Amino acid sequence: MPDTTTRPPFDPELDVFLTALTARGPFTIDAAALPRMRALEVTEQELDDRLRARGYERRTVSVPGHLGVPIDLAVIQRTGRTGPTTAVYTIHGGGMVMGHHLGNLDSYDDWLLDHDVVLVSVDYRLAPEHPDPTPVEDCYAGLVWVADHADELGIDPARIVVAGQSAGGGLAAGTALLARDRRGPELFAQVLVSPMLDDRDDTVSTHQIDGVGIADRQAMHFSWGAYLGDRRGTADVSPYAAPARADDLSGLPRTYIDCGSAEVFRDETVAWASALWAAGVDAELHVWPGAFHGFTSMVPGAAVSRSATAALADWTTRLLGPPSPVTSRG
Repeated sequence: MPDTTTRPPFDPELDVFLTALTARGPFTIDAAALPRMRALEVTEQELDDRLRARGYERRTVSVPGHLGVPIDLAVIQRTGRTGPTTAVYTIHGGGMVMGHHLGNLDSYDDWLLDHDVVLVSVDYRLAPEHPDPTPVEDCYAGLVWVADHADELGIDPARIVVAGQSAGGGLAAGTALLARDRRGPELFAQVLVSPMLDDRDDTVSTHQIDGVGIADRQAMHFSWGAYLGDRRGTADVSPYAAPARADDLSGLPRTYIDCGSAEVFRDETVAWASALWAAGVDAELHVWPGAFHGFTSMVPGAAVSRSATAALADWTTRLLGPPSPVTSRG
């Protein structure tokens, strides 16, 4: 392992945020903190009011998850929308141990919702109460339901995109592998933002981002341990749980993938993109200089954050076509 006492510097605008965050005290993830971290920051009524003010509506459907246990899907679309459109099946982050399927919905505003898609967010069950394989199998089961109910949802079953950030990105990658290996549903594309892919936590970037930044190596040890238990880091880990374990990425859909140069997931993200290219998959990779994990949502006004969001918006337009004039805000 090379010397990891040095690391890429944080972007100056982002460093101001990190300095202020550090002044509040250390950010740690442990079992005692999970109930607080899992809470939705606003009530569902407040969320629906915000969506309604922006011209969107939400409904919840209960569908069979892993082993038939019910899970919820939030279905969000423009009020009054008709006709088949693209479905974007989103998987929230939070290290497989926290996060909420109704959290951070405004993060889709600047690159996705203007395309008049149907957004489906899955409420998969969380570790450690529900360890592997429940989270990824819940995600896959929800995806199957979406494809099977395309007419009811008003979507084109040939245009289903799976998207996730952080742990959600890793679960999205695992869900895409399951869809390929189980021969359906066929995915149109996948979006993996700073994906959590490798339980072994032994890349250069995991050692560089240890005790610094957001989502560091110690936090990942806790999350992977909660998800995999004693199997973490051993040979007994499925590629559906930790997609970096996959030997063959052929047959996966067109992919957008990005990360920051100063985040714990940098090296596994870059390795995943390289493996996609080696398998002949159409993949676009961005590594944002000086960016920490989750920078676009935490410091959206920073220049590097605006560039990252613009790049994803450009890719989405190339995938889906120009934004709908009905939803475009100009």
